[in-house]
Formats: sequence, C-alpha cells, structure tokens
Amino acid sequence: MQELAGIFKALSDETRLRVIKLLENGELCVCDIFTALEMSQPKVSFHLNVLKAAGFLKDRKQGRWTHYRLDDSDFFRRFLLMSVLEKMPKEAVAGDRIRLDDFLQGKTSKGNVVAIKDKRRCCGENK
Repeated sequence: MQELAGIFKALSDETRLRVIKLLENGELCVCDIFTALEMSQPKVSFHLNVLKAAGFLKDRKQGRWTHYRLDDSDFFRRFLLMSVLEKMPKEAVAGDRIRLDDFLQGKTSKGNVVAIKDKRRCCGENK
C-alpha cells in the first residue's frame, strides 16, 4: 500500500509532471531539465529523486552530471506515464520545451561545454 501511495504522490506535483513531459522525447541531463524549468538544480534534483524513488525514472552518471530517462519497464507505471503524457496539454509545457530546445541548440557537439546562468558548466552532451 505504501508503494502505491508513493506512486500517486509522485504524480501529484505540477513540477514533476512537467519533468515527465520533458523526458517524453528521451534522456536529458539534469542541467537540461533545470534550465528548461527555470528552477535551481537542488530543487529539480529533489523532484527527480521523488520520481526515481516511485519507479518512473532511470538515471546514469556521466562525470558530475546525471542523465535521466523515463523507466517504462513496469507495466503499471508505463500505463500511468502514457496516461499522464496523453492528458497533459502541450500548451502547459510549451515554455519549458522552447527553453529546452534553445539550450540544446547551444550544445551542438559532444564535449561542448555550455555556460549556465549561475556560472556553472553543463555536461555539453547533445541528446
């Protein structure tokens, strides 16, 4: 019962729904996600960890950066993800998508380091 409550709690936050929508098209680095959402890295990482703990995300480390993707290995969670993605209007995350696309254009080749507003550097991966 705890696991089920955790699954629905993870889907009950607008920021986490925005993250899911961004990851709909594939893997993203945490720097891509917090840039698209215009939020701080610690805040975005908190939401990513909630989604990961609920079984919605897989991650992999590359240097100091973590890359996330949707985990569709569990049928029930996959069904929930498909339902959420289908019901979420594209207009609700249009600004996020524009910011993400603009940011990704600056990451034109592997190893290209991209400056972020708060003076840190991004991984430079183009996914």
